[in-house]
Amino acid sequence: MALTSGTLVWGQTLPFEPPHDSGSSITGAFEGWFRNSDGSFSLLLGYYNRNRKQEVDIPIGPDNRIEPGGPDRGQPTHFKPGRGWGIFTVKVPSDFGQSKITWTIVANGKTTVIPAGLHTDYEISPFREVAVGNTPPEIRFEEDGHPVKGPGGTKLERQAKTGNFLPLTVWVSDDAKWTTNSGARPRTLGTPVTLRWTKYRGPGSVTFDPESPGVEKIERSDDTAAFTGKAVTAVSFNEPGDYWLHVVANDYSGDGGGGFQCCWTTAQVKVSVLP
Repeated sequence: MALTSGTLVWGQTLPFEPPHDSGSSITGAFEGWFRNSDGSFSLLLGYYNRNRKQEVDIPIGPDNRIEPGGPDRGQPTHFKPGRGWGIFTVKVPSDFGQSKITWTIVANGKTTVIPAGLHTDYEISPFREVAVGNTPPEIRFEEDGHPVKGPGGTKLERQAKTGNFLPLTVWVSDDAKWTTNSGARPRTLGTPVTLRWTKYRGPGSVTFDPESPGVEKIERSDDTAAFTGKAVTAVSFNEPGDYWLHVVANDYSGDGGGGFQCCWTTAQVKVSVLP
């Protein structure tokens, strides 16, 4: 928890604002950084939309930019109310050193800017929580497809037409472990993996049916995971264009890994929507 709090303070103090249904600011959130096998590093970022009801679209440009190297470094342009934990990564080279990137967001006339870099206090381990050996869920878009695990996952491409529902099926597996502040078993243990779909980018509105589909347990003779399941949703679009959809798979630890910045998986689906 100390690491998580420090990360938020270093990245952005997240100044107090009374809650409002709309009209409030949106702040980027630097979750921390981790090492990649090729010697590079990944900066893990999310956001905090202080509006209780207002979903905000901010195109890439002066009001939604990451520099240097931007303005487009893969950040979302659609912001749901509340906290979006660690939804994308920015990869930086092995010689990044003491350099920083900054993410500027202008929402409802209010500007916030956060830095992100390789400060030694904010190295995280999103792929394994050491104390109990907890690891993120694996997700696949085909039953026997390549698994995705941890933040900054795979990108899939699909096509759809406006007004028609596009089915999206995800297969998941997990070790059924959890991470909590006390190490105690969470009060409520339901399905080991929960999913949530959101719009990430795109010109029009997106409807998921449902946004958080239930995960049905399935049995596989060759399965070594503690839990394997399947979840089905459908998505429709009201305007043609290119869209990015985002899915996050949380284990028992919940949003943000229960404050430990570990053990959730993300993936994106690009959908080309025709009239």
